[in-house]
Amino acid sequence: MNIMLFHSTQGLRPAVREAADRLRAAGHEVWTPDLFEGRTFDSIEEGVAFKDGVGKDELLRRAVLAAAPYSERGLVYAGFSLGAAIAQTLALGDDKARGLLLLHGTSDVAPNAAVDALPVQLHVAEPDPFETDDWLSAWYLQMGRTGADVEVYRYPGAGHLYTDPDLPDHDAQAAEATWRVALGFLDSL
Repeated sequence: MNIMLFHSTQGLRPAVREAADRLRAAGHEVWTPDLFEGRTFDSIEEGVAFKDGVGKDELLRRAVLAAAPYSERGLVYAGFSLGAAIAQTLALGDDKARGLLLLHGTSDVAPNAAVDALPVQLHVAEPDPFETDDWLSAWYLQMGRTGADVEVYRYPGAGHLYTDPDLPDHDAQAAEATWRVALGFLDSL
């Protein structure tokens, strides 16, 4: 599979590169664009402030430019938190998308979005302050209306960015379970 993997609001941290290496070791081709142009942050708050300064439209423009050279191949869009939101937006707008792997995040679903049984897998903490139960229920219904084939995996007690071993949210057991399921998902595409 060809995978476009987007980072969180904390930037292109080592954990993103490690995730890409894990995916490559499983036989996938992976790109990790740096939407923050080299900036990384130790806290979500710092990253959000930077993201807000850059602006959503500019980040989406950067993401589209990063994906464009590879989209004809049929990409799986993937991302962490903010990166998942960006991946979702791109996947729902790319009729050649092969799948969508969301780690720790989702995004608004455009009312006119439509896909043909796009495989989608979401992995998220339970509870997650950024992905509340009400939000996830509404998101799931909206994604279903687009025609997506959605699977949701929840990890009780894990922190928001639980797959990043360098952050306080890290949960080794939940992270390993996530990667086991996600790799199976990618193999099925």
